[in-house]
Amino acid sequence: MPIAHAAAPVDLEGFELRVLHIPLVSPFTTSFGTETVREVIVVRALTAGPDGWGEIVTQELPLYSSEYTRGAWDVAQRCLIPALLDARTVAPEQAADLLDPFVGHRMAKAGLELAVLDAALRAEGRPLGEYLGAVRDRVPSGVSVGIQRDPAALVDAVAGYLDAGYVRIKIKIKPGRDIDDTAAVRDAFGSIPLQVDANSAYALADLDTLAELDRFDLLLIEQPLREDDLVDHAALAQRLRTPVCLDESITSAKAASDALALGAASVINIKAGRVGGYLEAVQIHDLCRDAGVPVWCGGMIETGIGRAANAALAALPGFTLPGDVSASDRFYTRDIVTEPAVMRDGHVAVPTGPGLGVEIDPVALDDFTVERVEVRR
Repeated sequence: MPIAHAAAPVDLEGFELRVLHIPLVSPFTTSFGTETVREVIVVRALTAGPDGWGEIVTQELPLYSSEYTRGAWDVAQRCLIPALLDARTVAPEQAADLLDPFVGHRMAKAGLELAVLDAALRAEGRPLGEYLGAVRDRVPSGVSVGIQRDPAALVDAVAGYLDAGYVRIKIKIKPGRDIDDTAAVRDAFGSIPLQVDANSAYALADLDTLAELDRFDLLLIEQPLREDDLVDHAALAQRLRTPVCLDESITSAKAASDALALGAASVINIKAGRVGGYLEAVQIHDLCRDAGVPVWCGGMIETGIGRAANAALAALPGFTLPGDVSASDRFYTRDIVTEPAVMRDGHVAVPTGPGLGVEIDPVALDDFTVERVEVRR
């Protein structure tokens, strides 16, 4: 589903970058560590018309991916922003090509592209969902549950999210915290939609352990092996009944195409930040839809900026599985937008206002800012 109507170019005058530190409502533990504060970079595109907002979803350290805050902060100022400002007038569809000479740094590119896109759509009065091709006005909300103290604590946490109305549960796993945790949740809650996420914590040698998960009738197992293990994922997929879903391995439409050709996945998690932007994310959606492969929208503990964009993306027709578009209060007591995402009847609404459809809370933004820089042409 290519973008039906390209957005008009915007006259770029500069960019503002801010590093934010936002406390989480509770520690979030995965196979690669525990976060208690979300460090994130917020981008503001300064234009001759309305400004636009984006979010660079890196973390403090390169644990989930090779990208991290300091690296994104540096490359955005020294390479990526100057490339956009040199072009002066930029349409959102041109941003990826302008940034393509710089290898990697997809999260930084995605945040800058989103800011340009938001500015362009605000100027036109067009919502992001409409621009991307959304077919729904709300999306089902799943929740990602971090590794807890023990299986009993995990069951308690899951119970709270089910009571809140989440329609799908994803639990994080790692070696030693996999079979017993999954069994505890399945035994406690019966046939709820349940999936597990390994965040690359296993190797093909762990096949016997991973095969034990087959008995829990999971929706999928997400990224069991390392991101560059496409061949091993294909071998694993042949040995498991549980569908294998790729996350960290899917860094572009080309990577998604290769994974499908190898049989390395039967489900794909699309994260716009990880693949370089929302326009690349739409390409992956289209590829998978045409191949009959289900996709869902993953999360990176986004602020209200990225959460609004993810809701718009998840409203495309190929997103047939509930994603990680949770309510803001899943992670934050206080967000940086004036109307944070809320969940009603297990769903989050797709914003309908111009661009991202959310407005920034300037007081909250300032309160969470620990570093700020402005780059002008």
